[in-house]
Amino acid sequence: MRGAKSNGYGVAILFLLTGAVFGGILGEVISNSDIVAGFAPYLVKTFLVLDVPPVTINLYVIRFMAGFAVQPNLISILGMIVAFLLYRRL
Repeated sequence: MRGAKSNGYGVAILFLLTGAVFGGILGEVISNSDIVAGFAPYLVKTFLVLDVPPVTINLYVIRFMAGFAVQPNLISILGMIVAFLLYRRL
């Protein structure tokens, strides 16, 4: 039986990113739902964790611009926890 230790770090990161994305999508669905309208704002409030402002490289023929921000919400964090637990079961 294979355990989580035999899988690489890449698989763990893939699981965590997938859990965060699915959690984010679920958070967007919940935010538009009337069923949990009372506490939905608390579940979908984003928290700025990392913000790298856009950097522009101008090569006079092509201009590259890159930057990113990490802003998880509570549901995406819960998705990452579920993904980690699933990863540990492998």
